[in-house]
Amino acid sequence: MKVLVTGAAGFIGMHVCERLLARGDEVTGLDNLNDYYDPTLKQDRVERLASHANFRFEAVDIADQAPLDALFAAGSFDRVVHLAAQAGVRYSLRNPQVYVQSNLVGFANILEACRHARIAHLVYASSSSVYGGNVKQPFAETDPVDHPVSLYAATKKSNELSAHVYSHLFGLPTTGLRFFTVYGPWGRPDMACSLFAKAIMEGVPIDVFNQGQMSRDFTYIDDVTEAVVRVLDKAPTADDANDTRNNAPSAAPARIFNIGNRTPVPLMEFIATLEQQLGRTARKNLLPMQAGDVASTCADTSAIEAWVGFQPATPLEDGLKQFTDWFVAYYGKRFARS
Repeated sequence: MKVLVTGAAGFIGMHVCERLLARGDEVTGLDNLNDYYDPTLKQDRVERLASHANFRFEAVDIADQAPLDALFAAGSFDRVVHLAAQAGVRYSLRNPQVYVQSNLVGFANILEACRHARIAHLVYASSSSVYGGNVKQPFAETDPVDHPVSLYAATKKSNELSAHVYSHLFGLPTTGLRFFTVYGPWGRPDMACSLFAKAIMEGVPIDVFNQGQMSRDFTYIDDVTEAVVRVLDKAPTADDANDTRNNAPSAAPARIFNIGNRTPVPLMEFIATLEQQLGRTARKNLLPMQAGDVASTCADTSAIEAWVGFQPATPLEDGLKQFTDWFVAYYGKRFARS
């Protein structure tokens, strides 16, 4: 199978590419290698993928329609995994325009390209952030998502609505995946796991928001990758009536699923486990809740389990062991175990 993976130089993108390549698929990876964080990490991920004979890389920005259309015209892709996006809740408060370009304009370009190329299945990244101010937990796909608390979340909800329209109007099979706090080796340096590990190794305080009274449904990257690939292999049809926005049946071949660990972990417990794995103690700077953030997340994963039999399998301790081993090795010139 020929698969296009956008955001291939990203954290989840690299791992999805590796999983597809390992089973023999031909993978084209697309990324614009922007400088939202150090591009060196992105380039190292691409270099890791480039060792596979069935992988090729294309430096394309999804917000630039002409080269994207040319890539689709030449690629003859069977399926698309769309992971390219401007990530980060907090950054959306400081630089909203990049979210408009990547997450709205770019996503519209992807939908159009998939429509005209008659792609058999588009799987795209949504986010647990769409649940916004919801207080009922665990979050289920049938819950209303009408109160986003960040622009990032609003763009992801927009993606879900736009995908549904293309499924309804043009019969494009689409599946949106609401990721819950993904962590693991090769993770983004702006995410809590990497930020905390870096601060702990450097002996500087870590910022702990809401006085530490937070919890997250931390989901290990290998579990996420397994879910993505299983979903990619099962395109929805018009008979699979599902509309998570208003609990009403939909004739469109569109689905939305949570991908989480089903077990929220208190933030202070997460930090303590990270301290244990790194062999060092964190200095903590307790701060108020940040604008755009939420106190807790927890995924109801019964829908994706029923759909493709997916269940998360990685305990936090095991996942953090894999992360810290990679972190210390990758940044070894800067850090050393005590």
